[in-house]
Amino acid sequence: MTQALQDLAEYLNSALSDSLLKCEITLGELTLTLKTDRVVQVLTFLRDDSKCLFKQLIDLCGVDWPAREKRFDVVYHLLSLKHNLRLRVKIATDEDIPVDSIVGVYSAAGWFEREAWDMFGILFAGNPDLRRLLTDYGFEGHPLRKDFPLTGYVELRYDDAQKRVVYEPVKLTQEFRSFDFLSPWEGMTTLPGDEKAKRDI
Repeated sequence: MTQALQDLAEYLNSALSDSLLKCEITLGELTLTLKTDRVVQVLTFLRDDSKCLFKQLIDLCGVDWPAREKRFDVVYHLLSLKHNLRLRVKIATDEDIPVDSIVGVYSAAGWFEREAWDMFGILFAGNPDLRRLLTDYGFEGHPLRKDFPLTGYVELRYDDAQKRVVYEPVKLTQEFRSFDFLSPWEGMTTLPGDEKAKRDI
């Protein structure tokens, strides 16, 4: 398998030299890093070229690197059943510049792109149905961004008195608790707050 990946890497380096930023084999997997504006052309080549035939899009996902200027990676995982090979393709973007949609190349990408937009806020130009997929339509923000607050912004619950779903600002009902991290197996007989558990028998 390693020889097949090396042969494919050499072929792609020569065939896609004007579109590639990097082509490397790491941990037994071939990864291509592309110029962002070339993604549709390269994925079409990878699908149709006889030495590639990556006919299946297995996954499309986002990765957040908030310290980077282009904070997002869009990662495509492809499969060639004909050659029994997998390939990872990556491009970088930010929250303002849309990535070209690949729905015209892989029809399954529509749902994956919706998920990446919903979770990360990555825009896909040309996606025919770019709307929320996993969160509610009134949801604010994108929950897989690393700067998204752990508690979220609003709480969604069913109000029995109003007989409808209501949104409320998140309220923390308890102050941050301070734990002493003492182990009960190291000589401590009662955990803090469990004093009533100790009884005279």
